[in-house]
Amino acid sequence: MTVIGVDAGTTVTKAVAFDADGTALARAARPTVLDRVGDGRYEQDADAVFGAVVAVLRELRELLPGPVTAVGLTAQGDGLWLLDGDGRPVRHAISWLDARATPILDRWTEDGLAALAYRRTGNYPFPGGAGPLLAWLDAHEPHHLDRAATAGYCKDMVVQRLTGLRATDPSDASAPFLDPHSRAYDLDLIDACGLTHRRDLLAPVHDAPHAPLDAAAADATGLPRGVPVVGAPYDLPASAWGAGVRAVGAGLLTVGTTLACQVVHDTVDTGGEPAGLTLSTWQRGRWLRALPAMVGTAALDWVLRLVGATVADLPALLATGRSAGLTVLPFFAEAGERAPFVAPRARARIDGLHLGHQPADLVRATCEAIAYSARHCLTAAGLAGELTACGGGVATAEWAQIFADVLGRPIRVLAGEEIGARGAALAALSTVESEPAGWTPAGRVVEPAGDHEDGYARYLAHVEQARPDWS
Repeated sequence: MTVIGVDAGTTVTKAVAFDADGTALARAARPTVLDRVGDGRYEQDADAVFGAVVAVLRELRELLPGPVTAVGLTAQGDGLWLLDGDGRPVRHAISWLDARATPILDRWTEDGLAALAYRRTGNYPFPGGAGPLLAWLDAHEPHHLDRAATAGYCKDMVVQRLTGLRATDPSDASAPFLDPHSRAYDLDLIDACGLTHRRDLLAPVHDAPHAPLDAAAADATGLPRGVPVVGAPYDLPASAWGAGVRAVGAGLLTVGTTLACQVVHDTVDTGGEPAGLTLSTWQRGRWLRALPAMVGTAALDWVLRLVGATVADLPALLATGRSAGLTVLPFFAEAGERAPFVAPRARARIDGLHLGHQPADLVRATCEAIAYSARHCLTAAGLAGELTACGGGVATAEWAQIFADVLGRPIRVLAGEEIGARGAALAALSTVESEPAGWTPAGRVVEPAGDHEDGYARYLAHVEQARPDWS
């Protein structure tokens, strides 16, 4: 038995073939392009993203000696992918990083609609989310909506192009319009957002969308026609599935383009400060309280470029850097911040910098700041059990140690960067056969070895001081 898991990320599309016991047999990857098309505007060519998926599937097919049992697909979430009746793009997809809908969110915040959405669904809108983007397109590009058959998501576009099936799953549909208990669209909320006349653009919600690979896709990928193709949860819950994070109170920290913090819950809590997501999962009666901050590796990449370094230099920089006296607020994204608070106009700050500091000091302070953000998010998400971490950020041992020290707890750090693809493969197997045991990937435990309580308290104080200015 061989199953393929595909993870179509924002900048890289990865595919991994697994055997029956979860061993990775072969891997393939292709870069995908994220275009900055204007101030705060980020788009992707959906045809190019689909082409990357086809390319990795064809490459794996050529590497594998035997038949493929099923293909599972996950991808980046949020944003908006406008498609015609055949799943082809009506316009370039708008990325989750996009900020053009900030005025829409401002209005929804002022009139209480954003808070209402959170209290009803556990999901607070943010500029790069489907709700504000759909409202923005309705106001500024209605002709594109008029031509579209679906306002959907990346993974659903790929599934439709491979099989003809038009559908989404409860995780992608969770924000902003899904009732978390019934797993059906909240029609009253759609109406409150002024989008009832666009309701037909929302794809039907299926617990596990799946259909056979069609003839054209079989020719393109080299896979046999009829192979089951399964739409897995999008990358956040798919990664939790692939990482084996299932116990109530357990959490997953993914240090990638997004700093994604998730905790498993058996109830939906819409109290507290409205922020973040409540994602329906592959298990009925289980939800992920997800706080995907915008302060991931992109912030560190910017600082590394600023000091003339690369990721390859990171271990040495962290070993020599000293952050004493420096406080970084790492809110570099043009769309601001969305977790654990929503501030579309949040901006980065570096406090305490002087001529005596070295480039390594700024890099270390930035890595610590991202770890402080993780602690802030995981605390708000209700972390009470084991914490697992994955993603390119924690592949650097020195940064993984900073996360453990800042969080003050052991972290199980998973090997490799295939966790989302593994979750997609598990979704495929659980749909066409039964979910196998023993697929949790190998890892190592990083124990805390330092005290960052004063630094964390200072970080929180600087955030609270800055928030009124961002309003």
